[in-house]
Amino acid sequence: MDLKESILELIRRASTDLSPDVVEAITEAHENEEKGTPAKGVFDTILKNVDMARKQSTPICQDTGSLIFYVDIPEKSSEFEIKDAIREAAIEATEKQYLRPNAVDPVTSKNSGNNIGENAPYIHFHQWKNDEIRIRVMLKGGGSENVGAQYKLPFPKLKAGRDLKGVRKVLIDAIINAQGLGCAPGTLGIGIGGDRITSYMLSKEQFFRKIGSKNENKELAELEASLKDELNELGIGPMGFGGKTTVLDVFIGSQARHPATFFVSLSYMCWAFRRKSMIISKEGVKYD
Repeated sequence: MDLKESILELIRRASTDLSPDVVEAITEAHENEEKGTPAKGVFDTILKNVDMARKQSTPICQDTGSLIFYVDIPEKSSEFEIKDAIREAAIEATEKQYLRPNAVDPVTSKNSGNNIGENAPYIHFHQWKNDEIRIRVMLKGGGSENVGAQYKLPFPKLKAGRDLKGVRKVLIDAIINAQGLGCAPGTLGIGIGGDRITSYMLSKEQFFRKIGSKNENKELAELEASLKDELNELGIGPMGFGGKTTVLDVFIGSQARHPATFFVSLSYMCWAFRRKSMIISKEGVKYD
């Protein structure tokens, strides 16, 4: 097996082929909008775009995003080998135009031209007890990243305390502030607890959940469902043109916090919810 070629195919799929759960959610949102409305028209265009990208193997969106990898490895696997293969695959994916060059040096403002730079692609390694290797990738667009937000509870402006009611208040505030920016309808990844960094990290990991999946924690499951309903009642709609669907789903994760802190972090994923995974085992490579 050629590891670089397998990862290249993973990137191609992420960039050009929207996952079935996302297409199903967008299709359902399209069906719920009234005929002749701007929202209906937006969803018409989105679905045509998704179909054309898949058939032509071209990027779903011109902003192919930042490359974020999560790699689960068994004991004695080489992080260096996998990291090198990811970087080589990213370079070739850029050459094949599956990816747009999106790695810019913040000091010089120079674009590397191949998606390679300091901490780009971002690769998070995690050792697990399984025998196979799992590689997951997400393409995180810049526009959607710009409308992410972090709150520190209590948040007096909204009278939001250190509880799930406070979490609800700040998240509604974040979506009202976004007002369709970030290419709504969005999917929300939310991290509760931890420090400033791990709170955001937890929020991004939520994007590997399938749309429609339920939280194992009953209280968080209820909050996810109620937030989805409330946010869709705001009427912001796709691209902010108004409509019945402002968010496709809400995913919440929680972790231990310091007694003096209570962070709530929101990562926003645009309608082009691009993420794929692959398993490498003795039987070969399996994509999902």
